[in-house]
Amino acid sequence: MDTINRETETLSRIRLQESIILLLSRWYALQMAIKNQWGGCDSLQKSHQLASHLFSWLSKSNAPIRIEDLENLLYESMLLTFNTEIEDGSIEQVCDLLTTFDLPGAREIELQGNDYLYLYIAKHISFN
Repeated sequence: MDTINRETETLSRIRLQESIILLLSRWYALQMAIKNQWGGCDSLQKSHQLASHLFSWLSKSNAPIRIEDLENLLYESMLLTFNTEIEDGSIEQVCDLLTTFDLPGAREIELQGNDYLYLYIAKHISFN
């Protein structure tokens, strides 16, 4: 039973990571920053670091995720890392998606929740 729980947790963490990467790949403001190298010639690498940071932050949190903290993290990252001030409401959209599905941290891991998030993003999300 322990093996099944660990495998489920591992799969869930993988799906969470994939969901974050997919969501960021559909975020137009971030993709423009990467394409135009607003964060420098290593903008793509910086976007990977942002995804990694989000995954770490979301997957290790024991406390409830505060949307304000997540918004601040993204605003600060876009401003300081990509020299981009986002005022189109897309940061709030990204944060809403990341928190709407009650993403697992050190709390209970639910594979179905992350599968649903991934599929929802894949089918419905495109930021303009």
